Amino acid sequence: MNVLIHPTYFPNIAHFVAMLKADDIVFEVCDNYQKQTYRNRASIYGANGKLDLNIPVVYSQKNRQFYKDVKIFNTENWQTQHLKSLESAYRTSPFFEFYIDDLMPLFTMETDTVMDFNFKCIELVFECLQLPFKYTVTQTFELDSIHNMDARPFANSRKETPQDFKSYAQVFDNKHGFLDNLSILDVLFNEGPNTELYLKSQSINL
Repeated sequence: MNVLIHPTYFPNIAHFVAMLKADDIVFEVCDNYQKQTYRNRASIYGANGKLDLNIPVVYSQKNRQFYKDVKIFNTENWQTQHLKSLESAYRTSPFFEFYIDDLMPLFTMETDTVMDFNFKCIELVFECLQLPFKYTVTQTFELDSIHNMDARPFANSRKETPQDFKSYAQVFDNKHGFLDNLSILDVLFNEGPNTELYLKSQSINL
């Protein structure tokens, strides 16, 4: 099975389940950029519940741009803010200290485009999971996918398909209960080396 999917910022669980179940991963890189999606957003579990981390971008709705061409607004100190949010949310999680040093370069490097940065994030998570990161990219935009699974809708944060993933221990679940389909970082920091087995045991709704 091959899956067509968007490269998003620290993708959510549904994204990773789709990628790990696929024989071939094909990333959509020929689409137009859309605001308020997971292209530049990751959701984590903060002390007050779900918290969105947004990468600021240079983008105008009047002049449509390809996703691959959208630049990060690097004059804002967003990486430091995201790192502080992750530390506040996960510093007491079982595996935060185990992985944070590996992830730290992402919060100090300067990357020109949001797509390039997202690829770096995904690649580093695959390294943390000790899995090979092999993929191809689209050459033209496919309105109707020719692939076995079109997982591109997973990037749309405004029209998410409800998932029914098995619960796992989360730092603040005694306050707000289990929050489903957060960023892969939530699973990684809470489940550690068990993350791969957890993801492969889940089913996804498209």
